[in-house]
Amino acid sequence: MSEYVYHIRHDTHYAYSQPVRLSHQMLRLTPRSLPWQICTSHGIAITPEPQNLRLLLDSFGNPMQSFSLESDHADLRAIADSWVTLTQRQLSPLTPPWELARGKLSYQAGQFLLPDDLEATRYLFESAHVRIKREFLAYAMESFTPGLSLLDGIQALMTRIFREFTFDPLATTVSTPVTDVFATRRGVCQDFAHFMLSCLRSLGLAARYVSGYLLTEPPPGQPRLIGADASHAWVSVYCPGVDGQASSWIDADPTNGIFPDTSHITLGWGRDFLDVSPLRGVLIGGGQQTMDVAVTVMPAHEAPGFGFAV
Repeated sequence: MSEYVYHIRHDTHYAYSQPVRLSHQMLRLTPRSLPWQICTSHGIAITPEPQNLRLLLDSFGNPMQSFSLESDHADLRAIADSWVTLTQRQLSPLTPPWELARGKLSYQAGQFLLPDDLEATRYLFESAHVRIKREFLAYAMESFTPGLSLLDGIQALMTRIFREFTFDPLATTVSTPVTDVFATRRGVCQDFAHFMLSCLRSLGLAARYVSGYLLTEPPPGQPRLIGADASHAWVSVYCPGVDGQASSWIDADPTNGIFPDTSHITLGWGRDFLDVSPLRGVLIGGGQQTMDVAVTVMPAHEAPGFGFAV
């Protein structure tokens, strides 16, 4: 089986108009190890040098670093370097009707849930950026027709969003409600993921938000630009085990209208963006702040000069 090796550099820089006296931060910049993805090397350089650095897993199983800065500082920089190896995913075309997948997780008095099914139920409900509403259900029902397989329903909904929504980085901010995204049908990958999640959860299906990176190709004849990439987001839908088949998760990228494979690198997942924000924390002081993020994703043969942040 072919292997695809990538180098990812994620450079985040915060500058503050006034000194920060105390800062507590959480970083989620370590790619997960998955059946189709191995993180072979990873390091993070933080400036100023932090205190109380801890490595742990969050409640969703994502690798996380937490740290504190306890002396005055005017800026904060975190550079994450990762090398990952990907193999092609095995996407089974044999999935149950979507109604059966929904019924496996719906509440029934006395029903016993298998561990995988029980874990999936945490992705059935509203969260900070995902809403359950009648208008989202109506939109989803146009794709999930009666008796359609779960995989075909996911593909139909993903393709509709790809065709009917316009990628526009100026149309939204990180706090734009998903109802506004539906009204304007404009936004970025984060918005489209939240909207697709709202449709799926309104339908009664369990679906989670996936944070990661996407390998993009420069125009023909042009060099790859360092720092010109960005974080990416897509969704993953739970497929319960039926008729002896194991349960699984089906990833779908509504921004590009494709099922993720060897160009999608997974960082982590949660209920929505807030659960997997790359850098999040609280601070005392700082005044106004500005943030600059530069992301570079490139195949290994194009990255001979990149070292590691350790």
